[in-house]
Amino acid sequence: MNLSVDIAGVTMKNPVTTGSGTFGSGEEFSEFVDLSKLGAVTTKGVANVPWPGNPTPRVAEVYGGMLNAIGLQNPGIDVFVERDVPYLKKAGATIIVNVCGKSEKDYVEVVERLSDEPVDLLEINVSCPNVKEGGIAFGQDPKALYEITKAVKAKAKQPIIMKLSPNVTDITEMAKAAVDAGSDALSLINTLTGMKIDIERRDFVLANKTGGMSGPAIKPVAVRMVYQVANAVDVPIIGMGGIATAEDALEFIMAGATAVSVGTANFINPATTLEVVDGIKAYMERHQINDINELIGCVK
Repeated sequence: MNLSVDIAGVTMKNPVTTGSGTFGSGEEFSEFVDLSKLGAVTTKGVANVPWPGNPTPRVAEVYGGMLNAIGLQNPGIDVFVERDVPYLKKAGATIIVNVCGKSEKDYVEVVERLSDEPVDLLEINVSCPNVKEGGIAFGQDPKALYEITKAVKAKAKQPIIMKLSPNVTDITEMAKAAVDAGSDALSLINTLTGMKIDIERRDFVLANKTGGMSGPAIKPVAVRMVYQVANAVDVPIIGMGGIATAEDALEFIMAGATAVSVGTANFINPATTLEVVDGIKAYMERHQINDINELIGCVK
């Protein structure tokens, strides 16, 4: 039985990776998960310099999921290269590095710094606010998305995956802009913007007021967007958004995702990723499917 899939020339031994920001950079979950058994480990966002993130409180439980406004807190590329990359290599993981920035220059600096590192793929987080353009996220304007994709692609030694924001009118317009600019693959969806109010305090629950919503409640939206994008562009897709079981993952795969990413579920059950892998295998055995690739985009 073949569970391996190809993302822009990189072979993943199975189609399951981790949602950026929900798995640290791998080491944090290593006592629960054998990292070498995952298709890949997608790291927390890495910037050119350390980011302190947003003020607290910055996580809140909501019906069907959670809100977070962490603000991409990270120790910066120097610490990441020195500490996390060697650990992941030693653990036998396929490495997808999530890259964040506040300007085109920020992204390019990180990408160039990673050019000689033994990492496999770069996932570019375009939900970051573009400080030079008044704070709108790179991923919410097709022209800005095209430009950042083109700039990153020009400097990247590894294949790039543009991570699309769902907070747009037409997800296919954004997908086409990224692919036209040279993106080798796409990942979607990032979190939906949400808010929670504490009615007793009459105040916002999150210090940032708004946060990114993730978890089971967003899955139907994510599956729909993956399906639309898979039918609009011809590059591999990593699907994500509310995946907690093998059944969830298979929905994304049948909608057109080549691989899937497990995020919020890791906080509830740290072994979710491996359980999803085992569940996909069991489904294939039950239905006498020899190759996972037969299921990709099988629902038209």
